[in-house]
Amino acid sequence: MFALALATFFVLRALYATKFGLALNAIRDDEDKAEAMGLQTTQIKSFAWAVSALFLGIGGGLAGNLLGFIDPRDVAFAGATFGVWMVLMAILGGKGTLWGPVIGAVVFHITQELFWTYLLGWQRVALGLLIVGIVVFFPNGILGTLRERHPEWFGEKVEERA
Repeated sequence: MFALALATFFVLRALYATKFGLALNAIRDDEDKAEAMGLQTTQIKSFAWAVSALFLGIGGGLAGNLLGFIDPRDVAFAGATFGVWMVLMAILGGKGTLWGPVIGAVVFHITQELFWTYLLGWQRVALGLLIVGIVVFFPNGILGTLRERHPEWFGEKVEERA
């Protein structure tokens, strides 16, 4: 699974470095403008969906092999909070970046385990407070906030003020 995660990361990084990546960013920013500029947005989004489905399918196959049995109710309807957690991980790390969801997932799982271990019965309240804190204090995620405060860490030139 870790090898699949690494392969997915490097394939996406390579895709984002091409014209296809620029087209995806344009569609993300404003789909109507991208279409007005001549991009075939439906074809580009379909290809992006197919790439993501490829890696999700491989991951599902590996998970099924590991578990030995897949119950569609557990996989398709994993719970109301499951989808919220996935979105929270991406927002926590920083949307629109490759490293953002990775960092967000690591931070989220560490805090979730700490909450589950030390806040007996209050873990859902603590996760709710975490969501509120992220939205209020880190609206651009961890990477977005670091990029705003320390742009030199990300290779951006910073002009010194006189």
